[in-house]
Amino acid sequence: MSVSPVKRQKMESALDQLKHYTTVVADTGDFNAIDEYKPLDATTNPSLILAAAQMPAYQKLVDDAVAYGKKLGGSEEEQIKNASDKLFVLFGAEILKRIPGRVSTEVDARLSFDKEGMIQRARRLIDLYKEAGIGKDRILIKLSSTWEGIQAGKVLEAEYGIHCNMTLLFSFAQAVACAEAGVTLISPFVGRILDWYVANGDKKTYEPSEDPGVKSVTKIYNYYKKFGYKTIVMGASFRNTGEIKALTGCDYLTISPKLLAELSKEHVKLTPTLSVKEDQGCDLEKIHLDEKAFRWHHNEDQMAVEKLSDGIRKFAADAVKLDRMLKVGVVSRSSQA
Repeated sequence: MSVSPVKRQKMESALDQLKHYTTVVADTGDFNAIDEYKPLDATTNPSLILAAAQMPAYQKLVDDAVAYGKKLGGSEEEQIKNASDKLFVLFGAEILKRIPGRVSTEVDARLSFDKEGMIQRARRLIDLYKEAGIGKDRILIKLSSTWEGIQAGKVLEAEYGIHCNMTLLFSFAQAVACAEAGVTLISPFVGRILDWYVANGDKKTYEPSEDPGVKSVTKIYNYYKKFGYKTIVMGASFRNTGEIKALTGCDYLTISPKLLAELSKEHVKLTPTLSVKEDQGCDLEKIHLDEKAFRWHHNEDQMAVEKLSDGIRKFAADAVKLDRMLKVGVVSRSSQA
C-alpha cells in the first residue's frame, strides 16, 4: 500500500521512528556524520579510526597523537603504541563533544588472546580519557569476545568499574558467556553473519525476518530478557536497512552513516519486533558455560569460529596500517629534532 505525498511528509522518517523504540548509535569516527544524525552514543574500531585518520580534516588529531608519543619517549615501538592509544582517545574525546551518551573505544585486536594485556591496555585508555577530563562513565571499552576477552571484561567491570562493549560476537555461546561475566554491552554482528551464510550456502538472498544475523540477535535478546540479564544487546554490522528494521525494539543498534542516511529518507511505519514482555515467554532454557563448555559450544558453530578469527585478523591488519601511518610521523619528528 503506497503512502500519499501529504501523509509521507507528516510521517516521521524510519530513523526517527526507530529512535522511539531503540537507542540509535552511530558506527563511525566521522564527526560530520555524528553531527548530522544526532545519535545518543557512538562506536569506533581500528578500521573506522584508520579511515578517519586518513582524511585531511583530522590531520591535526594525528599530529597531536604523534607529538604525544614523542613526548613520552622510549623506543620507536613504544612511541607508536602511545601515539595510537592517544589517537583513539582524541577521536573519542571529540566525538563526546557531539553526543550526550558514551563512546566505545577498542583495545588493540592483537591482544585478543591476552587477558592481562587487554586489562592493562583498557586501564591505560581510561587513564588517557581521565587526563582529558573525561570520566569512565562516558566510555565503553571494546574487547574481542574471545574467552580471554570476556574474562578481561569481567575483571574490568567488577574490579575497576570500567564498562565494556564485547565486540566480534557471532555465537550464542559468546553471548551467554558475556552475560554471565556481567559486562555492560555486547555487539553481535548481524551483517557478517549474513555474509558467511551467503558465501557458504545455496541461498543468496533472505527476507529480513529470516536473515541469519537477525535471527541470531533475536535469540540472544530473548535469552537475556527471559533470564533478567542486564547486559545491553546492541546489534551491529548491518548490510541493509531491512536488517535494522527487523530488529526494531532491540536495546541498541549501531548503524553506519550510509544506512542512517537511507533510514532518514524512508517513510514506512515501524513497529517493534522485539520486546521484553514477549521475550520472557520464549522457550529457551538457561545454560551455564565454564571455559571448557564455552570453547566446545563456540567451536560447534563453524560460522562463528571463522568470523571471529577473520574479524580479529582484519582489525589487527588495520591496527598495523595505523601503526605504519603513525610511524611516518614519529620518524619525521625524530629527523626534525
